[in-house]
Amino acid sequence: MFKNYNKIYFIGIGGIGMSSIALYFINYGKQVAGYDKTKNALTKKLSELGAQIHYESKTSDIPREFLNNLETLIIYTPAISKDNMELSYFFNNNFTVLKRSEVLGEISKDKFCIAIAGTHGKTTTSTILSHILFENNINFTSFIGGISENYQSNLIQNGNDIILVEADEFDRSFLTLNPNIACITSVDPDHLDIYNSNSELQKSFIEFASKLKSNGVLFKHYDIPIKGVSYGFSKDADYSIKNYYNSKDSSFFEIIYQKEKSIKVKFIMPGKHNACNALVAFAIGRFLKIKEIDITKSLSTFKGVKRRFSYILKTPKILIDDYAHHPSEIKAVYESLESLYPDKNIMAIFQPHLFSRTRDFIDQFAQILSKFDEVVLLEIYPAREEAIKGINSSELLKRIKNINKNLVNKSELSSHIKNSESDVFVVMGAGDISEEIPLIKDVILS
Repeated sequence: MFKNYNKIYFIGIGGIGMSSIALYFINYGKQVAGYDKTKNALTKKLSELGAQIHYESKTSDIPREFLNNLETLIIYTPAISKDNMELSYFFNNNFTVLKRSEVLGEISKDKFCIAIAGTHGKTTTSTILSHILFENNINFTSFIGGISENYQSNLIQNGNDIILVEADEFDRSFLTLNPNIACITSVDPDHLDIYNSNSELQKSFIEFASKLKSNGVLFKHYDIPIKGVSYGFSKDADYSIKNYYNSKDSSFFEIIYQKEKSIKVKFIMPGKHNACNALVAFAIGRFLKIKEIDITKSLSTFKGVKRRFSYILKTPKILIDDYAHHPSEIKAVYESLESLYPDKNIMAIFQPHLFSRTRDFIDQFAQILSKFDEVVLLEIYPAREEAIKGINSSELLKRIKNINKNLVNKSELSSHIKNSESDVFVVMGAGDISEEIPLIKDVILS
């Protein structure tokens, strides 16, 4: 259907998922424009490549050449409010308007599709697998929900025979896909503002698994009760890990497959959760007929994903930036830090993301944050939501059982870091907390 449109207009163009699609269409010679409420590195890159982007939602700012409903396709993210002025204009004026997920469904429907899903781990797994495919000269395009450190992009292309997509459960978006290979990394409770219950969330993953094309294959973590090729630390999994350990901010382990075969791996991202992400990427690579030794070589040259346990400083103190915004993700970060730095004091700097998520998991957040030596909270980043009465960072702070805890605004961050005796600082959250990283780095170095 995209052949019918010379111009593609994005509402929410600066999002990590939307910007990769915008880049894809730019690479195919389409004219691209769009709106986002804030400038960021992604919008800057798109602008440099010719995209026309504005930052106030006004129909008068839409470029005139994008106002022909026969020539222009509209793509929006479900994070955009339905009463957004521009979105309403396009709906009311008979434009073809598609969600981001519907576009990925169209791009992939006549291709060999690999879809990586899961409440945690899908971005890292998608990026690892993309690197394996690129290193082994597989003809593919991947749309990932993070910035690959190897390629400095969230769109990785080496042809168009295979389409690799990160399959997002938010708004049930992943149900637009019909993959040849599917992967489910985890099914923890999340997005309960969208799903009425955890059981509804689990049902959606079962439905996602049922969307496989005929002769399709599902890879799934061993703990998930869905039929498929299993992987994990359990010796009963089809692909398993043994002899795992961390050393000098990398992990080392053996992959066991076909019951008795094994191969050793060095992987730059620490943590058992990341070892599992590498494990399933190995399994999918084998299914695609890539040699085991070549896959492990690619794993050893993988540099990581921005904001996934990303080292900003290693001296004089350690500063790590991570996207963790769910209790399970913070737990994984904590366990990695404890393994790497058992004798060091660790400060968590956390910005909660969404009022609804904070409400739904406030006790779990408090429990895991209590394990850190010091905790600094920022106010909740609201994203698409309105405030919920009684749900705020003050309430979360009360529940954290740690005397070394503070709620601060961004202007107070510097003094807390300066006066801290911690050796390791980890910044976590899915909002705009990462924008404070340069400041935090400067304070540590001063």
